[in-house]
Amino acid sequence: MNTPAEFGKLDCATVAALVFELAAQLHVERSSRLALEAALLQRRVLEPGQIAAAGETAELRAAAARAADEAVRRLLRVLSESSDHRAPLRAEAPRADGDNP
Repeated sequence: MNTPAEFGKLDCATVAALVFELAAQLHVERSSRLALEAALLQRRVLEPGQIAAAGETAELRAAAARAADEAVRRLLRVLSESSDHRAPLRAEAPRADGDNP
């Protein structure tokens, strides 16, 4: 398998950084989702089963696909960012869309 040119040579540290980034995002997303579901069920805003049923709608599936694409795009930055410690932190780095801090 050839490495895409924009990623350059991948080393173990870069792959490990990607894995840790994925794990951190997964933990945050899962914790937030579970807390939200519990709060909605506890306050009887939703009944058990409604959350799963809502996940089957075409609109939600499309929104989830768009969110997944965006999440993957952000994760791939780990592979393309400079390992130079003098480079700006992700939050401080200029963004391609011009919405810079």
